[in-house]
Amino acid sequence: MQLAAVREPAEDRPTIQITAVSLPAGGPGQAAGPAGGAGSTPGSVTATSAGWETPVPGSAPPGGQPTGKRRLRRILLAAGTAAAVLVATGGATAGYAYAGEVPRGTSVLGVDLGGKSRAEAVQALRADLESKAATFTSPVQVRVGDQTGEVSPDAVGLAVDVEATVAAAAGHRPGPLSLLFGSRDTEPVVTVDAEKLDTELRKIVGRAGPQMTMPAITFTGTTPKAVYPKPSRGLRPEESARALREGWLGGQPVQVPLVETHPVTTTEEVDRLVSELARPAVAAPVTVSTERGSFTIAPAAIARSLVLTADKTGKIVPRVDEKKLRAALPSQLDKVEVAPKDASMSIQGNKPKIVAGSGGSQVDTAALARDLLTVLPKSDGRTVEAKLRPVEPKLSTEDLSKMGIKERVSTFTTKFTGGLGSPRSQNIVTIARDVDGTVVKPGQTFSLNGHTGERGYAQGYRDAPVILDGKLVPGVGGGTSQFTTTLFNATYYAGLEDVEHKPHSYWFSRYPPVIESTIFWPDLDFKFKNDTPHGVLIDTSHTGSSVTVSIWSTKVYDKVTTEWSPRRNITKPKVIKLQPGPSCIPTNGIDGFTQDAFRLFHKGGKVVKREKFTWKYLAEPRYSCG
Repeated sequence: MQLAAVREPAEDRPTIQITAVSLPAGGPGQAAGPAGGAGSTPGSVTATSAGWETPVPGSAPPGGQPTGKRRLRRILLAAGTAAAVLVATGGATAGYAYAGEVPRGTSVLGVDLGGKSRAEAVQALRADLESKAATFTSPVQVRVGDQTGEVSPDAVGLAVDVEATVAAAAGHRPGPLSLLFGSRDTEPVVTVDAEKLDTELRKIVGRAGPQMTMPAITFTGTTPKAVYPKPSRGLRPEESARALREGWLGGQPVQVPLVETHPVTTTEEVDRLVSELARPAVAAPVTVSTERGSFTIAPAAIARSLVLTADKTGKIVPRVDEKKLRAALPSQLDKVEVAPKDASMSIQGNKPKIVAGSGGSQVDTAALARDLLTVLPKSDGRTVEAKLRPVEPKLSTEDLSKMGIKERVSTFTTKFTGGLGSPRSQNIVTIARDVDGTVVKPGQTFSLNGHTGERGYAQGYRDAPVILDGKLVPGVGGGTSQFTTTLFNATYYAGLEDVEHKPHSYWFSRYPPVIESTIFWPDLDFKFKNDTPHGVLIDTSHTGSSVTVSIWSTKVYDKVTTEWSPRRNITKPKVIKLQPGPSCIPTNGIDGFTQDAFRLFHKGGKVVKREKFTWKYLAEPRYSCG
């Protein structure tokens, strides 16, 4: 009789449990004896995930164990019988075994996913994880060295990747017998953000061990000094993440390892670099030839620009720093370089005129730095050739002509006493000349300190009274605050954006109240931004008793005006006696007060914008000497 395979709908597939099959006592080809007789004792064939077992009572020799050949025959008989059972059950058994995308008998974290599609498995596993949310969101106990602490799963991205876990479970394909009768646990795929975990662990342990000493070779003058490497012992993000992934669901505190890390460059390599590069590099100068002549790089300049420090892995890669090289060679480079000249503008005949700029040439210090490194280890032949590259001006004639600098937008004048012979007047004239002709591009912020730099004796400034700690004392650059106030008001009435300014502590009658500014290197600065679509030209001029600043551009507003509030909170000066001497400057004292100033922007016959400035002036004490 032949048994045809029976195919049933997936939802009606039978569950077939096979525990034992009764077989005749005899082996293959041997007739069965009478029922109940010795020759007819049934054998028992048991199906397991590992194979088939066929204990046959009464067939074993003395001692209870069958002979090897007879046992082999029974195993083969059992296997054949099992195959017959599988054939008999046909497609129904095969359909049961291979139903779903996840193999039968597969579970993850105690959740049976066997026989399910991937989508069903994902849904089932996610639902189970959500029902046990407290387990997967509770802080994880960690131990690092002698330190213990907790890490929040949310803070480090610690979670079960459900989709990846189901994919891993579906990807395992066991054999047919194991598929029918076996079971297996699939480990969940766990994700964690290694960088965030490292940040959290360092909050717990800080610097857990000795920090790495990076190798280096430094110079004291022209003498090289070796810094030898030492390993560190600490956290390594990748290893920490691996430990947390593997130990998270184990029910015990997770032991995070401290890893010893050695710099790539060894002590022996540092010594070799000293003897083969650092010492020869500064033993003699290097000659550089160009098409405009030659110059030398002295050992001191080489020591300043030769970099022998390690990268983050502890590897020393020798290089010559281009910026440091250029900074070490100002006088040498001046012999062969031609500086570019920006296009400029001046007021001639009450009209702005453009003065054309010109290009220059400059040593290609980037290429020179690379070439220099090749000759530094040599004791002779220390000559390199450098190329000059063209350098265009930062502001070309064409650029300047497109900026729309065509009319005077504002002008402001303040007066001073003492004539041009006084130190204070000289300081005013010096800073005015420095700023004269400055072009501020659209969107650019102008800084008075940034433009002039330090204003000291070397820059032509002289000693004159300055306000320091609330009183007048002699100081270099006194009087520059008057120019600052003049410039501030010129930009204020041009409608340009105020970025930074600070009025004086005391009010002086030569300045308009509130809308005035002091300056002091390097702490107090004046800045404005050209917030118009046009260029701005700062034009300065002076007489024997006044200084004027005019702003040239294209008008954005018809005019800018100021309205002041009445003064309030008036305070009277105190009388303070000082020790007589050259540092004592007597004053008459000035009342203190608070006042508002309102900047009004006019356009089209109406005020389109309004800004408020408020300042509280202190009462200047009446200082007397003696």
